Amino acid sequence: MTQLFSPVQVGRYTLSNRLVMAPMTRSRAEFDGTPKALAVSYYAQRATVGLIVSEGTQPSEDGQGYLCTPGIYTDAQVAGWKVIAEAVHNKGSRLFIQLMHAGRMSHPDNTPHHRQAVAPSAIAPGAPMFTMTGMQPIPEPRALTTEEIRQTVADFRLAARRAMEAGADGVEIHGANAYLIQQFFAPSANARTDAYGGSIENRARFAIEVATAITEEIGADRTAIRFSPGAKLWGIDEGSEAPDLYRYLITELDKLGLAYVHVMQAGNEALLADIRKLWRGTLIVNRPGRAREQIGNDLASGLAQLEAYGQMVLANPDFAERLKTNAPMNPPDQATYYGGDAKGYTDYPRLASIAA
Repeated sequence: MTQLFSPVQVGRYTLSNRLVMAPMTRSRAEFDGTPKALAVSYYAQRATVGLIVSEGTQPSEDGQGYLCTPGIYTDAQVAGWKVIAEAVHNKGSRLFIQLMHAGRMSHPDNTPHHRQAVAPSAIAPGAPMFTMTGMQPIPEPRALTTEEIRQTVADFRLAARRAMEAGADGVEIHGANAYLIQQFFAPSANARTDAYGGSIENRARFAIEVATAITEEIGADRTAIRFSPGAKLWGIDEGSEAPDLYRYLITELDKLGLAYVHVMQAGNEALLADIRKLWRGTLIVNRPGRAREQIGNDLASGLAQLEAYGQMVLANPDFAERLKTNAPMNPPDQATYYGGDAKGYTDYPRLASIAA
């Protein structure tokens, strides 16, 4: 437990502790992707952890998948994030904005432009999605052309620059959870026969190009990436070659010297151990459903330098204090995870208010 609250170097920053707020979609932005004022309180409340990774934030119009998720490519969006970054810094924490292109995990009704979603191939995920008119099947996406892939890499680069204009400390590339980058990894979503499909090297190409472009734009020490190896969400199946694909990815990304790699662990402990061996930099591990008594185990074993937590931080704005004092945790209210107002967002009680 003591190690959890010791400082740690991540990229160019020294964090006050080794607790990370995991990225969590909350669907409370304006329809045009501008963060609402309430988001300032939400992030500031939780800024006692060493690092906050923001909710998934689209790098372009085509990157949006869900209703009311924030973007980071317009002036209004940058202005909204700037206030959030200032509030987080005033509390002594750091903010990395997660750049998330949803790819095929989108519905035209959820986006201002109402266009067909884009993806590596024209393969629908076979899953429903919530829209303003209720649950609807996700339509078949349109396959990106090679030129459009290059433009999407440029979109990520621009979004990273705009995140810096907003005062963020860095960006985390979302390469997990069945979104665009992981869609390129998975044969179930990627049937391309060009330089971005087929072999492990080709399926990893897009992720490496995005990471390279962003490091060129804002520096490797402000660039990070998140993976969920082996996670089978919404029709994603990376196949039997998945471990080798991730070993190749980590080896190539290690050459860039990124600020950190963030792994959402889906169960393959041998692969996670290999990632630790291949990755010479900072590793963050997120284990969904981790029991309270297991907090700190990955630090103690030497596997990770930081641990990320989602629901526990969502429901406990004073998460770090509760750990230090062994206080009970608020249970999360799943009914208020997505959309809505302050309820289930900024109204979770703190220890001080409970005592009062």
